[in-house]
Amino acid sequence: QVQLVESGGGLVQAGGSLRLSCAVHRRTFTINFIGWYRQAPGKQRELVATITKGGSTNYADSVKGRFTISRDNAMNTVYLQLNSLKAEDTAVYYCNTKRVGVGGVLNDYWGQGTQVTVSS
Repeated sequence: QVQLVESGGGLVQAGGSLRLSCAVHRRTFTINFIGWYRQAPGKQRELVATITKGGSTNYADSVKGRFTISRDNAMNTVYLQLNSLKAEDTAVYYCNTKRVGVGGVLNDYWGQGTQVTVSS
């Protein structure tokens, strides 16, 4: 019912920039919330930034001031602008959305991820 497809990752030098995209393909319901997560080798997946359909945003302290999350008004695409990249930003970046279904069951949707590699 929901498919998320990330793109835009790549190799960049420290201090450089990338823009990640999350294409949101949905069938039966509106996407109201998208989160970007990342997972580095040997580390747990962590939340990076979130955005609501209305445009409210939140950021992890580690990326605040450097990353910007945005979306088109229909929530068909969500972006993550990565600026002033550091080596520690190297990770696979995923987009995610969650929806409460029948009986209060939480449905959790993930994309396939896109690799961001920052060289020192």
